[in-house]
Amino acid sequence: MEERVLTACRRTDFGKAATAKCRRANRLPAVIYDNAGHSTAIDVPYRDFEKLFKTVTESTLITVKVDDKDEFEVFIKDYQYDIVNDKVFHADFYAVERGQLLRTKIQIRLSGSPEACRQGAVLETGIAELEVECLPRNLPERIVVNVEKLGANEAIHVRDIKVPEGVKVLTDADLAVAMVKFAREEAPAVTDEAAADAAPAAGAAPEAKA
Repeated sequence: MEERVLTACRRTDFGKAATAKCRRANRLPAVIYDNAGHSTAIDVPYRDFEKLFKTVTESTLITVKVDDKDEFEVFIKDYQYDIVNDKVFHADFYAVERGQLLRTKIQIRLSGSPEACRQGAVLETGIAELEVECLPRNLPERIVVNVEKLGANEAIHVRDIKVPEGVKVLTDADLAVAMVKFAREEAPAVTDEAAADAAPAAGAAPEAKA
């Protein structure tokens, strides 16, 4: 698994003026939180964060080295985005403890196009995430599910997904991830003219039997 690393500096000045100064220096204010409720205020080079941010998911493990002394393994927990400047202007990281199991959710990405879809069938998606339990070092960034061999009226369920060694899936095994179905043909609409032809003429006497 590719290692993602950010170098950071611990922040000692706080408030709007301090964060504005930080951003003017092209650095991103951020906070690292842990499961004990502790927090560490840091800033990271914006260019490094932006490059990394484009390639990671919510379950990508990142190593943050603070002042060349402390080291954290983190996920990007949340971020604030400026739509005017098209930039992230604050980030929250969540630190995990090495060697301890964690529970989290991983994105599912469907890959390929089923042959049946080229014959009029429709690919429907099911759940978009898997809940898993594993050590931080074993956590995959995403789960890719190939649907090319999925035939008409067939489905891929959670139980069919292969995950890396050391990863335990907690999501219900019977839930569908993807399915291929043929669209139900709609009955042709009855026109007013056809309805008039089918209805007996008003006041017409019933046909006499021989």
